[in-house]
Amino acid sequence: MLLIHSVSELRAHLVQQRSIAFVPTMGNLHEGHIELVRMAKQRGTCVVVSIFVNPLQFGPNEDFDKYPRTLEEDCAKLQGLADFVFAPAVSDMYPEQQTLYIEPPPIANELCGAFRPGHFRGMATVVLKLFNLVQPHIAIFGKKDYQQLAIIRQMVTQFNLPIEIVGAETSRAADGLALSSRNQYLSSEERTEAVNMYRTLTEAASELKAESKNLAKIELKASQTLANRGWQVEYVAIRSQNGLIQPAAGERKLVVVAAARLGKTRLIDNLEVCL
Repeated sequence: MLLIHSVSELRAHLVQQRSIAFVPTMGNLHEGHIELVRMAKQRGTCVVVSIFVNPLQFGPNEDFDKYPRTLEEDCAKLQGLADFVFAPAVSDMYPEQQTLYIEPPPIANELCGAFRPGHFRGMATVVLKLFNLVQPHIAIFGKKDYQQLAIIRQMVTQFNLPIEIVGAETSRAADGLALSSRNQYLSSEERTEAVNMYRTLTEAASELKAESKNLAKIELKASQTLANRGWQVEYVAIRSQNGLIQPAAGERKLVVVAAARLGKTRLIDNLEVCL
């Protein structure tokens, strides 16, 4: 495995690679990330993992400065799985002030986008940059950030990028909590409580199968369940799996998505439902 920091070195090493599988990350890797890399190894002859904490997708009051940087530990976890780890400096990814951005679709202003203005614009911009640098044939993204995945799929389709986007199932702890780098911010009491987001989504999914026409009632009940347990709920919503749009009447492939704060930690999760 080779650790690369510069754009020129990355291009030199990848120019003759024929089947590149790419996993973009912000580092501080956990088992969920490693599972994405395992999938990439099964699908490509050359596996590239990027580790870059992207300032464009953090708001002014978010945790960019304290986001954990653990490059040495991350590289140790990637030994035997990745061929190249690309960990550029901010100045390499943004050699001058960024004035051109990807303008994401309207869904970027809903759900998480309503609470994190500009986040998906910054995310889409850096992902397109990374796609341009790595030139992958396939890219693996986790379904945990369902909205991110939906936007990336649309970007690849609308810009005719020759990249297959694969959505990997959410990796979970034994009690069901979705693995996330932000879980480490939870106190022991908060960690015990955190699993109730997944449990609430599971209950909502069961209710959806039994009473699929009353979506608003199911959303409201799930939000109230979390709020009554002390969560600061941003949203619980039932959307189409196709682009996270509002579901049409009779639609059978749905997803329940949620975001809420537990103490100071913001958690997201989702659960697909097929009726």
